[in-house]
Amino acid sequence: MTAAITRPLSQTALLTELDSVVAQNLDRHLAVAKEWFPHEYVPWSDGRTFDGLLGGEAWSPEDFELPEVARTALVVNLLTEDNLPSYHHEIATLFGRDGAWGTWVHRWTAEEGRHGVAIRDYLTVTRAVDPVALERARMVHMSTGYTNVHSNEVLHSLAYVSFQELATRISHRNTGRVTGDPLCEQLLARVAADENLHMIFYRNLLNAAFELSPSQAMRAVADVAADFAMPGNGIEGFARKSVAIALAGIYDLRQHRDEVLVPVLRQWDVWNRTGLDADGEAAREQLGAQLEELDKAASRFEEKRDARAARLAAR
Repeated sequence: MTAAITRPLSQTALLTELDSVVAQNLDRHLAVAKEWFPHEYVPWSDGRTFDGLLGGEAWSPEDFELPEVARTALVVNLLTEDNLPSYHHEIATLFGRDGAWGTWVHRWTAEEGRHGVAIRDYLTVTRAVDPVALERARMVHMSTGYTNVHSNEVLHSLAYVSFQELATRISHRNTGRVTGDPLCEQLLARVAADENLHMIFYRNLLNAAFELSPSQAMRAVADVAADFAMPGNGIEGFARKSVAIALAGIYDLRQHRDEVLVPVLRQWDVWNRTGLDADGEAAREQLGAQLEELDKAASRFEEKRDARAARLAAR
């Protein structure tokens, strides 16, 4: 990779300059990624036939006792994973299908594909959620698809997936804990481990981009932090579901700020970066202001959540 460049690079130039970094991190990823098999996390002997074509038993919420918020989070997590074809299209279109970039795109897609398979099989066999409602929700969500807000911008896309993969990891881990089912927690911990490795891959690429074009990278990070939304935000009823998930402490503003944005920004050493132009400095100031606003918003939410919990406890 060349020395730091002061002028903005084209998207093609960015892909070319980062190609060797992709190759290095692909080798690193393949060396540390663990092979695992979705079928090993599913209690197949617990399964029984549903109603319909084979005349089995209709689903009932009592079939598998779960906190309602756990059902909500499991469905949101699975529907998010279901949209993999759209995600693949986005990154394959941007990064290309050749060389190290293309190899990574296909490897990432293959690893992500296990997540939906494992979670759906687990939910179906254990009767944890209504399979009819789940399938209808899948059809609606996938029919809408997914489009990256910054679909034509390499650095913006790398910044987004760096944050998003870590956010998804946290959501999966915390969802597993609230289910109260050790097997589900083990499954989602395994999925989360994949997400963490994906985050490291993308985070390392953007770190290299900071060395290459610091102002361009800083602007991308500031823009993405300002308008970040989880890829599942297109799920029907997502706003209501996300509030329930936040109230349960599965994923909320405090976690987004303190456990996603802050540690990743620290890894990129954004506060100590030198060689920034005027826009790069403005982007860094924007990031600082964004973190302050998120801190205030998170505190307000926590106060309301605590007050709500106190009211419920007093009943």
